[in-house]
Amino acid sequence: MEPPSQNLKTTPLLSLRRFHISEDYGFLLPNPLMPLLSCQGLKSYREQRLAHLVLSFITMGYVWQEGQTQPKEVLPRNLALPFVEVSRNLGLPPILAHADLVLTNWTTRNPERSLEIRNLDIIVSLPGGESLRGFILVTVLVEKAAVPGIMALVQAVNAILQHSDNSLLRALQQLRLSIQDITRTLGQMHNYVDPDIFYAVIRIFLSGWKDNPAMPVGLTYEGVSTEPLKYSGGSAAQSTVLHAFDEFLGICHSKESADFLHRMREYMPPSHKAFIEEIHSAPSLRDHILSSGNDQLLTAYNECVEALVELRSYHITVVTKYLITVATKAKGRKPNHLPGPSQALEERGTGGTVVLSFLKSVRDKTLEAILHQSD
Repeated sequence: MEPPSQNLKTTPLLSLRRFHISEDYGFLLPNPLMPLLSCQGLKSYREQRLAHLVLSFITMGYVWQEGQTQPKEVLPRNLALPFVEVSRNLGLPPILAHADLVLTNWTTRNPERSLEIRNLDIIVSLPGGESLRGFILVTVLVEKAAVPGIMALVQAVNAILQHSDNSLLRALQQLRLSIQDITRTLGQMHNYVDPDIFYAVIRIFLSGWKDNPAMPVGLTYEGVSTEPLKYSGGSAAQSTVLHAFDEFLGICHSKESADFLHRMREYMPPSHKAFIEEIHSAPSLRDHILSSGNDQLLTAYNECVEALVELRSYHITVVTKYLITVATKAKGRKPNHLPGPSQALEERGTGGTVVLSFLKSVRDKTLEAILHQSD
């Protein structure tokens, strides 16, 4: 009888465990549900923002997976608990907001190239395909177009404090150019977003559970609250940009519009909301211009207001195309492959407003801010 080969002596005994095979379940993964996610490993602000982005997208996908006629009424605890925890850490609500959908949800394909839509991509997606990608990334570029305007606000406030009218004039001119660039950038929406896809598919997943007839009682966050909670869906009104411009230019909206806009500030990162409040508490630009008697400043101010009116008028045009016109078409259209939203949500924004009347009021109140030397 030959002695066993050297190879057999060194070969380990066969074990199922080495191959992640269960003696009880075979190739099935035993108890595949994950343990409760913990936020303890999130060390930085950026990591927490990214976690909020991912959890918010999962939440919207779960709630609206069957469309607006059968939304889920309870968010399971293994999603609700970590989502609420990271939300509290950030000072954000536990729902998909503009801060997630747009501000956190972009990356460059080539960091060496400029920020243009061909060089951008989204991090997390929902149903909507290329139209969703276009909707998010055009809005990213709108935020980027606002950067010179945001810098102009800082320059202008400091110019007033330092009694430098020349610096203030340059800041107002830069603000006007930035607002005009925002309007041009918003126009790219027509190139990248299909109105039918936006209306019938995308906006469902951006809808919230406050002022939404499809979810009149709200959403129960299991393990967090026994009562349903109500949060508004994503809205352009959650962008800090126009809030800051309005505060700086001293534009006063109607009580109804102002109440909604102030409520939308609760959906902004707290530091961004604090920036708006800092602009609000700064010396009044309008008072400074009127007391200075400087016609150049008055003209530059009015040009900023006029540019903002044009932006808001153009926004109404875009919303009409992507919401009102499509809603009208959908009423008379024969059934097709697109799941239409419920009638209760027609002509409402994802933030819960009756959108056209709100946008027109905001635009008209902006126009009323035009200054005359006799003011």
